[in-house]
Amino acid sequence: MAEGRWSIAVHGGACRIPAALQAPRREGCAAALQAGKMILERGGSALEAVKTAICLLEDDPLFNAGRGSVANADGEVEMDAGIMDGATLAVGAVACVRFLYNPVEAAHAMLREPPILLVGAGAEAFATARGIAECKEGIRPATHDGGDHDTVGCVARDREGHVAAATSTGGLAGTLAGRVGDAPLPGCGFYAEDGIGAVSLSGDGEAIARTLLAARVMRALETKGAGAAAATIFDPLARLGAEAGVILLDRDGAIGIAHNSPHFAAAYAREGMDPVSAIVWKDHHAQ
Repeated sequence: MAEGRWSIAVHGGACRIPAALQAPRREGCAAALQAGKMILERGGSALEAVKTAICLLEDDPLFNAGRGSVANADGEVEMDAGIMDGATLAVGAVACVRFLYNPVEAAHAMLREPPILLVGAGAEAFATARGIAECKEGIRPATHDGGDHDTVGCVARDREGHVAAATSTGGLAGTLAGRVGDAPLPGCGFYAEDGIGAVSLSGDGEAIARTLLAARVMRALETKGAGAAAATIFDPLARLGAEAGVILLDRDGAIGIAHNSPHFAAAYAREGMDPVSAIVWKDHHAQ
């Protein structure tokens, strides 16, 4: 495995973002990026960096994850999260959890277990046994007028050349109870593999899952640069009339970002460059 410079990118959702929330979400992405960046600067692992960045986004009620999760048709919160270690191909994921402040912490703990995905009460019992913080009364649905909400994600490469990816979501407002989208499904909402790269997606979960969008992008990364690989999301999405956004890193840490949603909240940095945080518009205008 070739060593090199660290690299990290985060996203806060491919969706419509009201004007009043664009600056706060840009700042939230910048804060999450900084948390992951500090770990990489100290020589820490990509895996630790993505987990830490996602925890900050889950703690920020302006994002649809953790404390900012939305209500399903029953008026309850059901959260999903997934994480992948590109060095070992270990995957950890949880779905339909209601009581965890940081679902990505439970997903991270799952990396050491034989199963890949635990759901509902089983996932919560696992998290409790591992001492992961929980909200006894259950996470309350977000009540602010935040416009569209969506998945948050992070990809990173550390100085050892290892990559990791993670996603987390508070679900789809008004959806059927028990619905699981793309966020906890490897090859759909996220994927990471040393020597190829790391991917995290956000958008129409069913369309992302039906097209195995993360897997398609990873395949593209085997032969294409970061920008061209990111653009491979467009044709599958057009076929289904769906919207999504992607952040990715290639094997060397080059960053790719693409989306066809109205806005995409994202931030990124590489060793030796100043961090960038922006709300990217559909016509690629950044604010």
